[in-house]
Amino acid sequence: MTTDSTGTAGSAGATGPSGAAGPTGTISDTERVGRARIAVAAVFAVHGAVTGSFATRVPWIQEHAGVSAGQLGLALAFPAIGASLAMPLASAISHRFGARAALRGLLALWTLALILPSLAPGLLTLCAALLVYGATAGMSDVAMNALGVEVENRLGKSIMSGLHGLWSVGALTGSAAGTVAAHLGTDARLHHAVAALVLTVLGLFACQGVLDLRSAPDEEPPPRFTLPPKSALIIGAVGFCAVFAEGASLDWSAVYLRDVMDTSAGLAAASTTAFALTMAVARIAGDKVVDRFGAVRTVRVSGALATVGGVLVVTSPSAVAAMCGFGLLGLGVAVVVPLAFAAAGRSGPNPSQAIAGVATITYTSGLIAPSAIGSLAEATSLVVSFGLVTVLAFGLVVGAGVLRAGDRGAVSAAGAEAPGAAAEPRP
Repeated sequence: MTTDSTGTAGSAGATGPSGAAGPTGTISDTERVGRARIAVAAVFAVHGAVTGSFATRVPWIQEHAGVSAGQLGLALAFPAIGASLAMPLASAISHRFGARAALRGLLALWTLALILPSLAPGLLTLCAALLVYGATAGMSDVAMNALGVEVENRLGKSIMSGLHGLWSVGALTGSAAGTVAAHLGTDARLHHAVAALVLTVLGLFACQGVLDLRSAPDEEPPPRFTLPPKSALIIGAVGFCAVFAEGASLDWSAVYLRDVMDTSAGLAAASTTAFALTMAVARIAGDKVVDRFGAVRTVRVSGALATVGGVLVVTSPSAVAAMCGFGLLGLGVAVVVPLAFAAAGRSGPNPSQAIAGVATITYTSGLIAPSAIGSLAEATSLVVSFGLVTVLAFGLVVGAGVLRAGDRGAVSAAGAEAPGAAAEPRP
């Protein structure tokens, strides 16, 4: 069973049943969990800011490393490879050091890894740097999502969508800072060194407030490497559909508008920005929708919106209609991955292991989506490629039921059936 650093099991911590401060003057459990929510939200924003900071300087990194477009494409596959290989380790690290210490260390490694790609002088060193960059990204991703699910469980309401929305806000903030640095002609090595230092300090500060969960002394440590549980594979399949549609739209929406709809470069670029903003706004607002309608119904309606958006894209008579279609796609897939992580965290006895399995599947989807769309477009057309995206979007409608474990209503009902269950955390 998972315990807090005080050694007490469950969310009661050092307080009485009412959650009021005990005789020792400790803060109430409600206040402690509230602070933990703010802290883990800040962690998500820091994590996203690293991604945004890196993405804007890829052209500089390519020029500095002296690699061709094809070689850069090869190198950019290594973050996903590193993440997929390393994510199963996150559960073992959290078990050994405790959730707070594990997140503090893994997040610091991730923020500092931002420095590595800009230092690479050639293809091999760039691939190695991006492998480390991806590995630290994946492990910290699993650790922060596991803590996010635990806070959600204790609050008894959905917060995962909002946390991922703050990740998007962090990514947009990092991208904005990177755009300014690029516009000023700042050396990416200097830019990333300063950004890494600032984000490391912010990350360490944020981690002080997250829940300090520790495994029970008699609990068996999880294996360092293991196949994802069956539940994670099923939940991950739904996440795969959402991330494939997301990756395809982010990387190809501008190209679609330019080549298929014959728009200007500026309008085409605006489509990608609008898609990203739609996703961020939908994620921030998504928790209230999930709390009201439940995870399953939310994803079914979201999948229907994404499907309509895909149909609109492939049948659009104008650029405006196509942009509206991409907007619906973004709105439809925005909350799916957060809910997939939430469902994985409640689907079995080891949340970190299940989350790592879902994360591996979604990272893989994000890796193959851009190249799959490009290959299919070369063999047929971009219209056909987004026909595939539309089919996968409809898969969200069909597969929404597997996210029932992420439904707050289901969790609340389960807790009501067992007296005292609300005081026990999910393992």
